Amino acid sequence: MGIAFGIISRLLMLRTDYRQYPTYPHGRIIHISLGVIAAALGAVAVPALFNKDYTAITFLTLAAQQFRDVRKMERETLTKIDSMELVGRGSTYIEGIAMVFEGRNYLVIMTALLTSLFSIMANIWIGILAGAVSLLLVEKLKSGKAISHIAAVQEAEVKVDGPDLFVGDIYIMNVGLKANQDIIAKRGMGFILTPYNSNGKVTMSNLGQRQAILYDMATILGVYRDDGEPALIPMAKLDMKDGRLAVFILPQEMDADKGKQVILRVPILESAVRMPTEASVNKKGASDNG
Repeated sequence: MGIAFGIISRLLMLRTDYRQYPTYPHGRIIHISLGVIAAALGAVAVPALFNKDYTAITFLTLAAQQFRDVRKMERETLTKIDSMELVGRGSTYIEGIAMVFEGRNYLVIMTALLTSLFSIMANIWIGILAGAVSLLLVEKLKSGKAISHIAAVQEAEVKVDGPDLFVGDIYIMNVGLKANQDIIAKRGMGFILTPYNSNGKVTMSNLGQRQAILYDMATILGVYRDDGEPALIPMAKLDMKDGRLAVFILPQEMDADKGKQVILRVPILESAVRMPTEASVNKKGASDNG
């Protein structure tokens, strides 16, 4: 029963989305196989411990090492792939994906272990109930927050003023060639992200989080550029006065509403999150002001 619920939990978490990763079918086969191993380890650990066979803990330790190796493998694979992308994911996004794949195997072990534990301690029906609760927990934990939780997004005008490129009132870069200026004026799309608080402001200033926004937009809307054209590459620049973030892209699909929805759904990368409001000095200042 534990193995069955463990495998179900891995299948629930396995999804090939717009990023096309894990790949289909071989990437999926690898992750399902690892999920079966994780489920078996979690389920077998409980009866082993009940029989006072404490070597089962050793197997769990070895499993943890194997799943850390999975994280390393995913990181190396995605880093190699990233060099071939017109718009790369960036190292922060890659580390986030690798962390997710490692963490999901531990969720499988937890599901299998709890199902097996309650099945042995109580009965099969209680075990099934524990497995169902674990699946609900897995569903809740499998995805984090998105940009929509930390910022508002508005479409902004892309302006080419001589060689200077602006999105709204935020300066992006200098475009020297007249041909590139004409392309940008015709096909450019811009958005401005306004953070809700200082936490969102610092998180969006992270270069890895900005690259994740550009990658998701380029993947879903396409990108109007080829290799060796630096003036046409998507960019995200901060307004250093108030922390707003301007996003510039030349999409294949000129749909501003879809672009806005894409940005709102970009995941917040765990390694990019900063929470200055939680610092003791800020809390003290807030309480003193209050």
